[in-house]
Amino acid sequence: MELNILTRELTPFEQLVCEHLCEGLTNSAIAAQTAHTEKVIENTVSRVAKAFSIKSDGNVNVRVLLALAYRSHFGDKAFDKLGIACQHLTVGPDGQQICSRHVD
Repeated sequence: MELNILTRELTPFEQLVCEHLCEGLTNSAIAAQTAHTEKVIENTVSRVAKAFSIKSDGNVNVRVLLALAYRSHFGDKAFDKLGIACQHLTVGPDGQQICSRHVD
């Protein structure tokens, strides 16, 4: 399956849902974390998948592809919480490690 670039900007809520999705949370857990219904989360995941042109065909796990697309576009912030070093780290001019893919 080919992942396309993001076709539109994500809302802050869509980004939050994707960050939780990248942490491996279920829709139910994301709903509890964000004080929304599970249906709102399902619809949000579906909208974001469409923004990345990810389509389900029965053989594809949309959540996995969405997490990959989100991390590819926005960086590996999810790894920060897991204690795993980002693979995009470089040493900056001041000697600090920075990731050019992280979006602040």
